Amino acid sequence: MEPSECAQCRRGKQIPLDKAFEKKIHPAAKSGQAGTRPVEWATDFITGKKVPDVGAEANRQAIERYLVEKKGYRPEDIEVDAPLELIIRGEVYRSAADLVVSVAGKRYMVIKCAPGSLGSREREAVSAARLLDRAYQIPLAVVSDGRTATVLDTVTGRKVGYGLEALPSREAAEERSAATVFQVLAENRCEREMLVFRSYDSMNVNVGRRAV
Repeated sequence: MEPSECAQCRRGKQIPLDKAFEKKIHPAAKSGQAGTRPVEWATDFITGKKVPDVGAEANRQAIERYLVEKKGYRPEDIEVDAPLELIIRGEVYRSAADLVVSVAGKRYMVIKCAPGSLGSREREAVSAARLLDRAYQIPLAVVSDGRTATVLDTVTGRKVGYGLEALPSREAAEERSAATVFQVLAENRCEREMLVFRSYDSMNVNVGRRAV
């Protein structure tokens, strides 16, 4: 397996590990009005872009590193903030999946990064995995706080693993993906899943993540 590189390394910039997640104050925040709390920024490990360090962002960065450095995924295997657009009873609802991992040309795992209780995010992660790709349900839904994780089977909604070690390696995911029958979400279940996802997702009160 070829060694993986982060976005900065692919551009020829060697960034020490202790600097990779260094918090920075964006220029726009420095020029804000007196009394306004400065926005702290971090550099995304996968994309190399600056992102607001709010909510579960630090947890997401930890998971991105873990997937690449410990599980053998390549940066190009991982989508950051994969767009999710739903049309619910004539209204458009837009959101995004924190991380989506693909192997062998197919999306295999959706990861929801949470700043607190994982249990309260499980149903949201499962709904996202069922809805994100209209061609099939993405097999695994994961919730993680960067230190531990819960892995769920998207089709059944059942828990199938606990802890970061339960996340499949790239090699294991390729083998399992090849043996998986990717299932389409039944049409008569789509609207309910959309309502469930919106209900959980709309409760997120963290500042939106915008890369610059």
